[in-house]
Amino acid sequence: MKTVLITGATGLIGQEIVEVCHDNNVIVHYLTTSKKKLSSEANYKGFYWNPDAKEIDTSCFEGVDTIINLVGATISKRWTSEYKKEIITSRTHTAQLLFDTIKANNFPVAHMVSASAIGVYPSSQTNYYDEDFDRTSDSFLGQVVEKWEKAVDQFSDLQIKVSKIRIGLVLSDKGGALKEIAKPIRFGAGAAFGDGEQWQSWIHIEDLASLFVYVAENKLEGIYNGVAPNPTSNAELTKITAKVLEKPLFLPNIPKFAMKLVLGEMHILLFESQRVSSQKIEDAGFNFLFHHLEPAIQDLLG
Repeated sequence: MKTVLITGATGLIGQEIVEVCHDNNVIVHYLTTSKKKLSSEANYKGFYWNPDAKEIDTSCFEGVDTIINLVGATISKRWTSEYKKEIITSRTHTAQLLFDTIKANNFPVAHMVSASAIGVYPSSQTNYYDEDFDRTSDSFLGQVVEKWEKAVDQFSDLQIKVSKIRIGLVLSDKGGALKEIAKPIRFGAGAAFGDGEQWQSWIHIEDLASLFVYVAENKLEGIYNGVAPNPTSNAELTKITAKVLEKPLFLPNIPKFAMKLVLGEMHILLFESQRVSSQKIEDAGFNFLFHHLEPAIQDLLG
């Protein structure tokens, strides 16, 4: 892998992957819908696209043999019916535009490594999910992942290897869930959600970025769970975050109905329970830096 094309390169996970690529002397081309975000450094070149108008600067494919596909509207925003459509189309229409462009121009792309999500697995306190589990959650997130993965699977029709990384709860100090979890705890107002027993399959952002690049460099095909080896409960995640921040936890757990009032349908993000296995990527030779939650949170918030 000499040159990679990244969609969503300026996002939380994308920025981290760019760093890992540069550490491995990989040139990064990236697509952006914002002309202000275009840059043209030797190892980091931006190209404009407008998926809604089916516009793309085809020179982004020059020298590219691998695509890392991260693009998609955030799910951490209130799910109005309009925004739910955007969550889906921001993933499917972009994949379609890449597919159509590669096909029309016969670009020699060999590998598509795409983000996906563990939201595809049904919520369960008892199941331990690996990549072979084939029943999709009937939640909105399950529908999103099903359509997203279908849009990515078609790249195999062009004899392109397809890999899908089903991402869990990403822990970062720059944004995302951990920052939101830590916020009330810092003010002494932290509490677990519901009974706190729901499983949270987490991953440190450094491990996630390395995992994407590992899959790309080793040309691994198929589905891989992007989660650390030791899932935890929501109560434990809250407790350890408070411990690292040296803050007390004394409030009662926050009931589900209260969060439903505040967040609407999106409240399921806090109450879904998915215990997900990382065994497959470990068997493929990937080594996690952060196996356990406390050292991961200590690294980010300590």
